[in-house]
Amino acid sequence: MDLFKSFGGKSNSKNVAKERLQLLLVHDRADVSPKFLELMKGEIMNVISNYVEIDEDGLNVEITKEKKTDDTFVPALHANIPIKKMKKNIR
Repeated sequence: MDLFKSFGGKSNSKNVAKERLQLLLVHDRADVSPKFLELMKGEIMNVISNYVEIDEDGLNVEITKEKKTDDTFVPALHANIPIKKMKKNIR
């Protein structure tokens, strides 16, 4: 989310606070509490980790609103889940 992170720089506390506030506002508008989002994120990680090894530090799950029609917005779940490696011998 932060442009400076993608170039290897460190973000300052102002940018971090701004990003957190933006996420809270989006979650509030989607009627989803941060606790609910954390529970959902944990369950998603549990299921996916059965098949792949996940880089939990790079994990990002958020709920946004996307435009469906000219006047209608719908909640959307976006997940960026970095995979370290695929697990073998999956039944």
